[in-house]
Amino acid sequence: MKEVVAGIDIGGTNTVFGLIDKAGNILAEHSLKTTDYPKIENFVSALAAVINKLMEGKANLKLAAIGIGAPDANYNRGTIELATNLAWKGIVPLTEFIRKKIDVPVVITNDANAAAIGEMIFGGAKKMKDFIVLTLGTGLGSGIVVNGEVVYGSTGFAGELGHTIVVPGGRDCGCGRQGCLETYASASGLVRTVLYMLSEMSEESILRDIPPSELTAKKIAEAAAQKDPIAVEALDYTAEILAFGIGNAIVFSSPEAVFLFGGLAQAGEMLFAPVRKYVDENVMALFKGTVKILPSVVSESNAAVLGAAALAWNELKK
Repeated sequence: MKEVVAGIDIGGTNTVFGLIDKAGNILAEHSLKTTDYPKIENFVSALAAVINKLMEGKANLKLAAIGIGAPDANYNRGTIELATNLAWKGIVPLTEFIRKKIDVPVVITNDANAAAIGEMIFGGAKKMKDFIVLTLGTGLGSGIVVNGEVVYGSTGFAGELGHTIVVPGGRDCGCGRQGCLETYASASGLVRTVLYMLSEMSEESILRDIPPSELTAKKIAEAAAQKDPIAVEALDYTAEILAFGIGNAIVFSSPEAVFLFGGLAQAGEMLFAPVRKYVDENVMALFKGTVKILPSVVSESNAAVLGAAALAWNELKK
């Protein structure tokens, strides 16, 4: 009988999940609209029903565990805590609720930690024990692996590199403070940089023809590929700030590699080349040339579900 795990990615709008084997093959998948279930009990019932249905008629498969990636998830406690973009308020003991419906080990963490475990089990960090994954989406998430283990800290919330302050008194952040790394080095941070530069610089730019509400990191990267001066300048500035954050991370965990993943990383070498240059210029001499800056090799379309599944496989291995 072949063992599989259920990998579940809970997002503010949709919850996507699949049955995944040890090699990272997705054998079945499904999704639910998270917003259809304002009550957590109804969500758990619907989720359990679909997982059971996916397992039906598959006598050769055995569900070994369930892994979950979710916003504001606490690995230590198996909870989702004070999530701002989910309808379930307060502290939700999600793993306990699911275990009552399906009697297998259930483990949860945030999506960036899940991405790091996914990179370790199924991606470019297979032979690494020390590395960092930065997810550069609307915000900046981070998963830090030291000696083969994700760093969770005493609270379960360690490793929030997106909320290290890189510009004191800088841009307002959703966390209530100012100057956090994610307000500069993320897809939304890049858009903020471009909007500022468009108002401050006089250069011709194809970005001036795009309404501010329609400006995206993808469009900025496309403009930079055409050597648009403002897009090039904005990407360079973003790379410099990101490298500043990476340099700070390097001195405390000495990773073998830093993997960049998510929307902003799709800019490819236009982001990676200046990030590598600025890291090399500014990192402490002791660490020069010791850290690779790499793109994630986990496909973005399946990354969240594979990361959650990797969390489950990793737990079973323990």
